[in-house]
Amino acid sequence: MLIRFGHEFTITCDQPTPMVCLVSPHIERHADLVAPEVQLTNPQVPMHSYFDLFGNLCRRFVAPAGDFMFSYDATLRDSGQPDVYAPEANEIPIAALPDETLLYLMGSRYCETDRMSQIAWDLFGNVTPGWGRVQAICDYVHNHITFNYMDARSTRTAYEAWQERKGVCRDFAHLSVTLCRAMNIPARYVNGYLGDIGVPPAGAGDFAAWMEVYLGGRWWTFDARNNIPRIGRIVVARGRDAADVPLLNSFGPHILKDFKVWTDEVWEG
Repeated sequence: MLIRFGHEFTITCDQPTPMVCLVSPHIERHADLVAPEVQLTNPQVPMHSYFDLFGNLCRRFVAPAGDFMFSYDATLRDSGQPDVYAPEANEIPIAALPDETLLYLMGSRYCETDRMSQIAWDLFGNVTPGWGRVQAICDYVHNHITFNYMDARSTRTAYEAWQERKGVCRDFAHLSVTLCRAMNIPARYVNGYLGDIGVPPAGAGDFAAWMEVYLGGRWWTFDARNNIPRIGRIVVARGRDAADVPLLNSFGPHILKDFKVWTDEVWEG
């Protein structure tokens, strides 16, 4: 299947403001692009790309004073298959984990493993290790947090989401990541595009957040917000939590005036 995806932001700055955005697909999906990417800014400004410490593609530019629009549009080929289900995937003892996964056992800005450790073991210590334990964590988070866009707060941590029992997809991801890490299961935060493909439309498009968990020697997708296998995920960035992968990192004040995101199946022919 083909998926057309992209975004359009309009912001206002009082003065020229340096910015870094992470909104392009991860480099691993570039081979799936079926047409050249279209990136536009208005007014036009110089822009260059680099890869951060996590291998994410970052766009760097200076937004001028006044209104500034930047957009991206692309189409890629996708398998059309839902997230993989692998109940046989097992937990790996810490001593046997690859070095590069150990980072994703540690606490981070929004994932306070120290505050959630005892809670996690009380809830999931008696659950059979492996895929089933991670799914039990997702089931718990899915039922524990009530989703509402009006409850979004950029400073909310996993522990606060657990206490407040409300939030948006990043809060579902942060809490599930933290509970997995507290159980000694490497987990990393992911953001990207996820359209309503194969499910009833849920309203205006937006970016989404979920997690990837290391089991059985590889990373697997889990999504406590939706908690069902979904079709057409397009990863943008991975990190320890949302602090590592902001959609827009502004080195100065700005006002978001307009924001559109699309992720739609398109028919070949």
